[in-house]
Amino acid sequence: MNFEYSIVLPAYNERQRIEKALQSILACIQACGWIAEVIVVDDGSTDDTAAIVSRFAEENGNVSLIRNPMNRGKGYSVRNGVLHAQGRTVLFTDTDMSTPIEEAKRLFAAIESGADVAIGSRWLQRDLQTNQQPLYRRFFGRCFNLVTRLFVRLPFVDTQCGFKAFTNQAARRLFLLQTIERWGFDPEILFNAVHCGMRVVEVPVSWGHDDRSKVSYFKDGSRMLLDLARIRINSLLGRYRGNAITSERREPADHTLRP
Repeated sequence: MNFEYSIVLPAYNERQRIEKALQSILACIQACGWIAEVIVVDDGSTDDTAAIVSRFAEENGNVSLIRNPMNRGKGYSVRNGVLHAQGRTVLFTDTDMSTPIEEAKRLFAAIESGADVAIGSRWLQRDLQTNQQPLYRRFFGRCFNLVTRLFVRLPFVDTQCGFKAFTNQAARRLFLLQTIERWGFDPEILFNAVHCGMRVVEVPVSWGHDDRSKVSYFKDGSRMLLDLARIRINSLLGRYRGNAITSERREPADHTLRP
């Protein structure tokens, strides 16, 4: 089938949220009349996440499951899903549905208007936030964003919102350049988008904090800072330019299993 849209969900031990997420996405696809596929990438879950997704895949021909051989991180999982996407427009979203899937219409509209990349933003229009983060999370989040903007010179208000869309061509190019496998992959993708001369549009979206968020600003924040340094080093050493030459010859991420 020629899909208009591909929706990618990375998932790790998401038995409590994955069923509701898939129900919401499938309902939205039907209501909007989208010709869309849903790709769930199970990142080595130790619970029954994969079994739940397999059941949905059996009942819905547009749902598929990819299983990483072990836990590799959100960035690796998103990359694995994106490089298997068949849709003309590719969206990845978090399984917690902090941004309702209906907001995808805003990003799809930006792509249809000529953007190569459309990124959801929690901070461009704060009145769209339905449930704000605790103060300490807001503080660390804004600090990280400021450091990101200064250190890798990204002009965006919100680099970390897990709700981004790409043309299929832009997605393949950017994710084949990706080297960061965990939480810090977003700035790398955006850094390369800017330096490849792509049109990146930041779009305000509705968003509500989920108290079950798995991101630790103390532990994961330090890793993200190291990832920012890695982006600068890769850029200074010309590694992204070298990868760009060979990226079209590289295969999608290995070790995938489908039901």
